[in-house]
Amino acid sequence: MDPQPRFVAALAAIQPLEPALITALLTRVRPERWPAHHRLLEAGQVARRLYFLESGLVRGYTLRQGREVSSWFMREGDFVLAIASFFTQTPSEECLELLEPGHGFSVSYEQVQQLYHDFPAFNFHGRVLTERYYVLSEARARHLRAQSAAERYAQLLRDFPTVFQRVSVQHIASHLGMAPETLSRLRSRS
Repeated sequence: MDPQPRFVAALAAIQPLEPALITALLTRVRPERWPAHHRLLEAGQVARRLYFLESGLVRGYTLRQGREVSSWFMREGDFVLAIASFFTQTPSEECLELLEPGHGFSVSYEQVQQLYHDFPAFNFHGRVLTERYYVLSEARARHLRAQSAAERYAQLLRDFPTVFQRVSVQHIASHLGMAPETLSRLRSRS
């Protein structure tokens, strides 16, 4: 028997999953493989799928005055979605792009809603994941408002030590809210 995908273990770590729910999940998810630079979502599209990364790295970004501004990076073991668009089923302001080849699984908005209906205990998993990602979003906004450039840089290195091996300096600088030159100066000091 094949081992279960990592997303099952990630969900079970929140709260154990009943066998019928595991079966329902495995019959609804779609295996996915993506090349580097593949876009899971473009601005203006409705986020119709929730993704789980078995491998790879996704960047969430918005376009501001024709510039890409990186909001976040998600890597293997993470659930990935444009939260506002997915839950409201309205056009997204956010783009989701693979920065390196990856694979994982996806499930549609309708399938998630059906799982919530068929397995009320699964609503707990959804709530915990939504809370987790909301807290991360709030922490990022707070860091941009309250921390110096050097503090934001140090925090990123604590949270994602291999970021410079996997993400371009341009994307990291925009994520940290600084010019690439400022980031280069900070890197040279550490």
